[in-house]
Amino acid sequence: MSAFAVRDGFVASSGALGAPAAHFGNPIGEQRLLERGSAVVELGLGVVTVAGPDRLSWLNSITSQQLTGLPTGVSTETLVLDQSGRVEHAARVVDDGSVAWLLTEPQDAAPLAAWLDSMRFMLRVEVADRSADFVTVGSFTDTGAVADAVVEWVDPWAAVTPGGWSYASLEAHPGSDWTLRIAVLTPGAAAGLAASDRPVAGLLAFEALRIAVWRPTLSDADERTIPHELDWLRSAVHLTKGCYRGQETVAKVHNLGHPPRRIVQLHLDGSDAVLPAPGTPVVLGDKEVGRLAASAVHHELGPIGLAVVKRSLDPTATLTLTADDVVVSAAQETIVPPEAGATANVPRLPRLGAVKRS
Repeated sequence: MSAFAVRDGFVASSGALGAPAAHFGNPIGEQRLLERGSAVVELGLGVVTVAGPDRLSWLNSITSQQLTGLPTGVSTETLVLDQSGRVEHAARVVDDGSVAWLLTEPQDAAPLAAWLDSMRFMLRVEVADRSADFVTVGSFTDTGAVADAVVEWVDPWAAVTPGGWSYASLEAHPGSDWTLRIAVLTPGAAAGLAASDRPVAGLLAFEALRIAVWRPTLSDADERTIPHELDWLRSAVHLTKGCYRGQETVAKVHNLGHPPRRIVQLHLDGSDAVLPAPGTPVVLGDKEVGRLAASAVHHELGPIGLAVVKRSLDPTATLTLTADDVVVSAAQETIVPPEAGATANVPRLPRLGAVKRS
């Protein structure tokens, strides 16, 4: 059982054992408190630890972020890619001086730990899935928000990280004021927090705030996702570090090509009070042009979502989705523009044997 199940109005986010709250009876009110930094939210993240003197250089060699020499207490984010550059795992990373803490989506903790363990070879590292031993709690403040944290991860999303790149075209990025902190707590510390008078929020509130600032997570990815499509070069990829699996695709798409798909924010018509679920096809006319990655009701923006669509899709086109047999229209807000990539500006050479016409 979640430690926060003792709070009035607790509604579990799923039927899984120990699932955190979806809400406590007032998702919109909880959202406002969470955004102001008053409330905390149990996130239910997976926790994987990597100990041993080779931990950071080893993680550096097999993931997308520059981790060698990561200072103690400094937070970052990294991806595990396959040979084709597709996202397999994602982790929020902070090192406490002796252990690297990797926080990931709950369903990815065991697979990530198993993959890391298979890559150890002769290096001095020890990998463990510690998800059952800790509770992850998020809050939005400029300072440490939860006492007795074993370790705290500070989201770097507010700015482009060193070695990263943002495809978002807006000068005033909606994530520039994003101050998410995630505290890793022992069950006892979590129980003490739950028993306090600190306001609490559920995952519905958190998801709305995340979508509003275009913040990607592994839940937005599918088996074809490359980091560029979600604007994940901003926080999770170092473009000039040494080799790692999938680096060739990252560099080729960024320098010479364009990501085949791109993420957009959708502003959904709320007239019928229905919300399309993640995975819902996104349609233009009678053709499917993408899929909905996430959706929520924001306290100011109303019903919103993140969708991954074809690169060639007209950014001004009005799209439709279906929820409970109701057709919901959606306006796009561009995050990754169609022209993203090809940053090297290499001129295209004519094909061998092609006839040049005047």
